[in-house]
Amino acid sequence: MQHAFVFTEVAVLVRHWFEIDLMDSHLEHGARVELRLVVPQPRRGSESAAQAVVVDQPVWRADLFDRLDGTPGAFEAAHFHPYFEGIEPCERHWDDAVKAAPWDWLASRLADVAGIADAAGVRLRDAATSNAQVAAEAEAIVAAARGRAAVLCGSAEQCHDWTRDTEAAVHTMLATLRRPDLLDRDRVSPWLPAGA
Repeated sequence: MQHAFVFTEVAVLVRHWFEIDLMDSHLEHGARVELRLVVPQPRRGSESAAQAVVVDQPVWRADLFDRLDGTPGAFEAAHFHPYFEGIEPCERHWDDAVKAAPWDWLASRLADVAGIADAAGVRLRDAATSNAQVAAEAEAIVAAARGRAAVLCGSAEQCHDWTRDTEAAVHTMLATLRRPDLLDRDRVSPWLPAGA
């Protein structure tokens, strides 16, 4: 399940994410928050007609993750991606503040989405309005992210339920592991095909 906070020019998506490190097969999970652009759509139908909403181009991502082999709630794998190259995130960026106080760090970032976009090389048409709209909902966005924190996901089955729509991505990770012998197969069992 994803929460989508859609504004005039930007949207903030919040979800739980499950990740397998491709190098050493360690497992991470927690809240993923993305800033994306809303793609303008032509008006259709009558004055009462439902309108298309397209949220596409990613701008920035925060992954407020725990390692499953680490201390719950320590945010040992928390990082962010300050820009995207097309649809692909840049390398992970680490900041001690993300691990020390992830929810405060997230709230401070949501206070200046125009600055985030500018740093990512994206110019918003109306930066002041985007800042005001997102800042007004920052508390709700942070609350949604907290509701998808790793410490609230107590089992492999619950993690799978929260990320069922990403099964293809998990299968891609499983297929490209450099050290599959290190994989915790019990923890990833809900994503594995029957009998695997």
